[in-house]
Amino acid sequence: MILINLLPYREEKRKRRKTAFFAGLALSALVGALVVAAVMLVLQQLTAQQAVRNQYLSNEITRLEGQIKDIANLKAEIESLKSRQSKVEDLQADRNTPVHLLNELAKLVPEGVYLTSIKQADKVITLTGLAQTNERVSEFMRNTTRSSEWLDKPELLEVRLANVAANTRDQKRLFDFSMKVLIKTPQAEPAPGTPGQKKG
Repeated sequence: MILINLLPYREEKRKRRKTAFFAGLALSALVGALVVAAVMLVLQQLTAQQAVRNQYLSNEITRLEGQIKDIANLKAEIESLKSRQSKVEDLQADRNTPVHLLNELAKLVPEGVYLTSIKQADKVITLTGLAQTNERVSEFMRNTTRSSEWLDKPELLEVRLANVAANTRDQKRLFDFSMKVLIKTPQAEPAPGTPGQKKG
């Protein structure tokens, strides 16, 4: 017996295709949403990791900046200590200079010259005093130039007539003078037994 299907099979086929198409669309949309969600999760994780790294780097930079400030402070302290050490060394080197200068002046000042003031500024000594004659001042300057181990380059600043009362009846005529001299460091004598010396 022959069975004949009189149902509209083409309509059924179309419906099945349409259903499959919509099912595919829904599946594609679901897969797309899942992919987008997965990508978003990955991006969020990467962003969180990068934020952690950035925070770590920021903390390290802050720590290093603190260390750099400490180093700068240490350098400033070292420079200050070096400056103090240099000043102390200069003071130790110059501590005997006033004694030598006074001793030297006692040898160099000729008779008839009286020093009234001695002022030092760095390596410059300003001397003021009284002299009986101009020749005595000249002799003092010659002595300083020729035979002084500690003084050098005397320069006369001023000489003027000064009347000084010796007593109530008469006045003594003197010359008021001022001069500048430079302090020089004498060369140290070589120690015995150094090369270039003859042994006796």
